[in-house]
Amino acid sequence: MSKAAHKESQVAGETAVREGKYLTFSLANEEYGIGILKVKEIIGMMPITTVPQTPGFVKGVINLRGKVIPVIDLRLKFGMDPIDYTDRTCIIVVEVKMESGAIIMGIVVDSVSEVINIKGSEIEDTPTFGAKLNTDYILGMAKTEGGVKILLEIDKVLKEEDMVAMGGAA
Repeated sequence: MSKAAHKESQVAGETAVREGKYLTFSLANEEYGIGILKVKEIIGMMPITTVPQTPGFVKGVINLRGKVIPVIDLRLKFGMDPIDYTDRTCIIVVEVKMESGAIIMGIVVDSVSEVINIKGSEIEDTPTFGAKLNTDYILGMAKTEGGVKILLEIDKVLKEEDMVAMGGAA
């Protein structure tokens, strides 16, 4: 197989991997998406127990049907300004794969929008913003009627060192 044909095959494979259903949500008036297979459930805000000496984006832990689950605020993780939680603020419970195994955790978002099916042809690669900016956690940019949705690779949003810094809150 020629290099060009191999590259074309690789790109086609990546497109197929990114294609599928995404749960979309908003943060600071921007739309994001997470692969629906990563989402375990969506719950309304509930009391969060803070854990001392954790990074600022870690809100704490919740008791979800007898399981203690760490919760992060995605706004704070992305360096956005914090806001007061509203009746639309939700916790999306996701399964994050780490080298040490899978972890169930909650991410706080401004509001959940919908589940949409995105075709591979509607997803573009992440633009390069410069050599110093790490965009590994962005799976791609989905072109939709309403604009662009940023598709997140949730496994890469939280790095292993973030989980260690959380002090094993889980």
